[in-house]
Amino acid sequence: MPATSPGPLDGLRVLDLTSVVMGPLATQILGDLGADVITVEDPRGTLSRVMTAGPAPQLSGVALNLLRNKRNVTLDLATAEGRDAVLAIAATVDVVVTNLRPGTLARHRLTYADVSTVRPDIVFCQAQGYPSDSEAADAPAYDDVIQAGTGIPDTFRRTDGEPRFVPTLVADKVSGLTIAYAVLAALFRRERTGRGQHLEVPMADVMTAFTLVEHAGAATAVPPQGDPGYARILDPNRRPQRTADGWISVLPYTRQNFDSLFREAGRPDLAEDGRIDTARSRLANIDTLYRDLATLLPHRTTTEWLTFCSAAGVPASPVATLEELIDSLPIAEHPRAGSYRVLPQPVRFSGVGGPTVRRPAGLSGEHTDEVLAEVAAWSPRAGAPGGGR
Repeated sequence: MPATSPGPLDGLRVLDLTSVVMGPLATQILGDLGADVITVEDPRGTLSRVMTAGPAPQLSGVALNLLRNKRNVTLDLATAEGRDAVLAIAATVDVVVTNLRPGTLARHRLTYADVSTVRPDIVFCQAQGYPSDSEAADAPAYDDVIQAGTGIPDTFRRTDGEPRFVPTLVADKVSGLTIAYAVLAALFRRERTGRGQHLEVPMADVMTAFTLVEHAGAATAVPPQGDPGYARILDPNRRPQRTADGWISVLPYTRQNFDSLFREAGRPDLAEDGRIDTARSRLANIDTLYRDLATLLPHRTTTEWLTFCSAAGVPASPVATLEELIDSLPIAEHPRAGSYRVLPQPVRFSGVGGPTVRRPAGLSGEHTDEVLAEVAAWSPRAGAPGGGR
């Protein structure tokens, strides 16, 4: 990720009124793609700065990547001065992203209606736990709470009898991705019409849709034609498999995949089994098929199975550890934190103009004077600083 490319969102200016992970991930993506992101942080700091250990004060391992490509301003939104400063910045930007709850936005007089008075064509993205027109609109919402309310622990209950959380911030991160694409869609509309708009991204709605893509299943029909839940995904034997020296994920999908594996493992009788003949029969018998695989794979090493699967066209992967994934990341130098591992953006653009790390994660309030001076010099006639509309 060389720091020379301006990025496809070069000239876009974003006001970031978010904290923790969901909103900051969305604005990190916009910043990586070239936008000038101005993050307003509470003077007391933000949780991402202390979520894990880190090489320097305020720069946790999470913050080093999550807060990159942003300029940081500290303002107290509860004060008249802080609120006025936020509106002054808002007048110069194209996008506002916030995960403040509706009641908090109203109390600080920073709603879409308030901001659009200073920037009529603003794209204002409001993300919180629950829809603003619901009884839970102002309820606190964190990843575990949203997972619980959107069926994810129930998928584990259906698998092994006990509800559990996914051991990653899946609700925060999926919602962050949703914020990013919603903002880009609204900007595209503004390019065509000249009009901004108010977006709302409730985490509960995002994760309900996410969970039910496959798990609504037969229950989608009215009346239902079966229980909810996609059987293959919920099968308790769907898990990494042991090999002679470790773990592997082998996923035979077609009849030919199963046939090749069973014959290679010395079980031609299973290759001639009617269970593998059609997609319907394979799904109906997936539990016993997975159990058969689990008894055959331990007789060879991971490398031996990967070599065979590659040659036979059977989908397979070693089971990577977190340490292995981290060791594969590129290393960059931070002016205060020293060497650190960079999480690259998972999109690639041909030629120039792809994602870059142009600005390392800053300290709390590091750019307050710079941004406020820039805003003070701005005039509506001249246009927004940095090339915004």
